[in-house]
Amino acid sequence: MSKGLRYLLVSLPTSISPTNDHDEALTALRSAVTTDYGTVYPFQIPEFKIGTLDALVQQADDLAKLEAGCEGVVNKVGDSLKTILEGDEDKISQMKMVNDKPTEQYLKTFHWNKVKYRADKPLGEIIDTLQKEVSSIDNDVKNKYNQYNQVKTSLTALQRKQTGNLSNKSLTAIVDPSLIIQDSEYLETHLIAVPKQIKKDFLKTYETLCPMIVPRSAQLIDSDDEFTLYAVTTFKKHSSEFIHKCRESKWTPRDFKYKEGGRQEEQKEVERVEKDAMKVKGEALRLGRTAWGETVMAWVHVLALRVFVETVLRYGLPLQFVCGLVRTTPKLAKKARGSLDVAYSHLGGKAFGRDKKGRVQKDDSATSADMQAAGHMGNGGDYSAYVCYEFEIQ
Repeated sequence: MSKGLRYLLVSLPTSISPTNDHDEALTALRSAVTTDYGTVYPFQIPEFKIGTLDALVQQADDLAKLEAGCEGVVNKVGDSLKTILEGDEDKISQMKMVNDKPTEQYLKTFHWNKVKYRADKPLGEIIDTLQKEVSSIDNDVKNKYNQYNQVKTSLTALQRKQTGNLSNKSLTAIVDPSLIIQDSEYLETHLIAVPKQIKKDFLKTYETLCPMIVPRSAQLIDSDDEFTLYAVTTFKKHSSEFIHKCRESKWTPRDFKYKEGGRQEEQKEVERVEKDAMKVKGEALRLGRTAWGETVMAWVHVLALRVFVETVLRYGLPLQFVCGLVRTTPKLAKKARGSLDVAYSHLGGKAFGRDKKGRVQKDDSATSADMQAAGHMGNGGDYSAYVCYEFEIQ
């Protein structure tokens, strides 16, 4: 996984080399970055079918939006994996593979996938394929993660009923059915969970809460560290008032209906939902692993297309350029960019100049509306003299 790393995808015309040679241009790029600020790897981009200038400008805009979408889906998948694996970084790292390789290795050895994204197709068609793929992955992950959350919530609720305190746990295994008045026309038994610290107040006052409470009917059913459970008998016509008064007194009325075999049914339900949860968790992890790899792959292909389109718009035809992947860190990325600015500011024409000390200066007035209209703004709307895109894959 590429944690703590930042990448620059840089494209330069081969004319930066005196011989216009591709390999020499790559060496020049490496020299400009220097090993102090990062490591440069060759990044191969095929030549695509180029349409009109208007089409290229529109595609530059479409690709910028698609790249943001790819990044968003990758982050969503990463968050889902983190939640399912409860933040276990080792297990998360094992899931974050691209083509069965660590992400960093995939980037360093990138080759265009000609089977999935045929380079002989028009650019618009390739972009459309990538958009549909990323959208489909996003929907699949969202649906499966929602399913996982639902079954996990159901399991947590069932487990709480088994392991909670007497104010919320299941009473099926606790209450003796012989203590409950059943099938009476007039009388009804209520189960009340009373906080231990006010148990004495309950015993002193429960008979006076409302009319027609059977005197001395409170029977101790069970007790835990927090609550004591009592059974109290009232006449049915005052049941609602009694329950309301109990709540006002901070005693918790418990719903309970005896059912033959209810305890076994509850246990079977817990076991069934546990099995479902394990199954859905496995499915979510398998999908997460696949989705991570597929979306990162799509993202990197979108970046390659952005570089290609921007290279055509910036440097023109015939296409003679070198592309390199700079592996650096968030801290050193700015210095790597600064070093590249110094070496290649001349590519920006009037957009760049130098101050009295020879330092590179940007002329903002020369880089505003025209550059934006031509799709020449880099990440964050910052114009550079050369094609460069920064990205991080968490």
